[in-house]
Amino acid sequence: MVSIAVIGAGLSGLVVANLLKDNAKVTIFEKARGASGRLSTRRAEPYFFDHGAQFFKAKTPEFQAFLTPMMEQGIIKEWNARFVEFMKTDVINKRRWNGTNPNYVGVPGMSAICKYLAKDIDIQFSTRVSEMVDNGSWKLLDSDRNDLGSFDWVISTAPAQQTAELMPKSFLYYDSVCSTKMVSCFTLMLGFNKELPIDFDAALVGGSDISWISVNSSKPGRAKGYSLVIHSTNKWAEEHLHDDRNEIMEYICRHASSIIGVDLTSADHKNIHGWHYANIQKQPKQDLFIDEKQKLAVCGDWCIQGIAEAAFISAFNISNKINEIISGR
Repeated sequence: MVSIAVIGAGLSGLVVANLLKDNAKVTIFEKARGASGRLSTRRAEPYFFDHGAQFFKAKTPEFQAFLTPMMEQGIIKEWNARFVEFMKTDVINKRRWNGTNPNYVGVPGMSAICKYLAKDIDIQFSTRVSEMVDNGSWKLLDSDRNDLGSFDWVISTAPAQQTAELMPKSFLYYDSVCSTKMVSCFTLMLGFNKELPIDFDAALVGGSDISWISVNSSKPGRAKGYSLVIHSTNKWAEEHLHDDRNEIMEYICRHASSIIGVDLTSADHKNIHGWHYANIQKQPKQDLFIDEKQKLAVCGDWCIQGIAEAAFISAFNISNKINEIISGR
């Protein structure tokens, strides 16, 4: 049976593994301790935070069909949030999300989706693939140069910059991957021992160094601890990526307080997370990054647009093509 190594256990990597496992022996290598990528959930009892993707849509029939089993099992639910838009400190739009154009979340956290998809998949956690050696197949080495095995195919679902560091320069789309740049974001997580007088669940913010504020505990199936998640803009994060984390945390906290008119500095719990590879704008050219001759492929949301559905579509398209190659169609 054809052996395939997949780099990364985020949504793209898990979709690839699930769609290829019937025709190949698939192994995922993930540098973190669990499966999630940017569909991550951070716990600090009694608080829970979706500190990556906040929600997602499912517009294509393929993505809708893929999600259906998780919806039926309650792993994915609609988030009918009270939504507002701020321009600086002014509210310019207010509405309730509903089933007409649904926004979905994982339950009890966004990471539940990846945990479900990780079932029955061979995943090597806490394993960073640092080198690929062409020995007729692809031998993978970790950061200590331990041999991780040899594989017929390697598919990287890591962010563009990390994929460029791993892939050989002979990869057919090496230059395209190298020229792709994802942008950063800071996520502030705040937990409170009582509810705050905030009349929204989710807020998009414009004209500010902050892009998003949400009451994370308002999502379906969440723990009772009252929690907020606040995202910086990508631009501000890029400019302050190497600043002191405590200073960043305090700045975002004060700035968010001024936007919503509620003092957030008294939070019972505070934490900050810096995403180096958080987002990317919609790509004008959406290539299928597959090198059939060398048996190398790349996929991820960054190949299309920085949203969950793009991660799925990129993985779906790559998987279909590799399945065709494997089966000789």
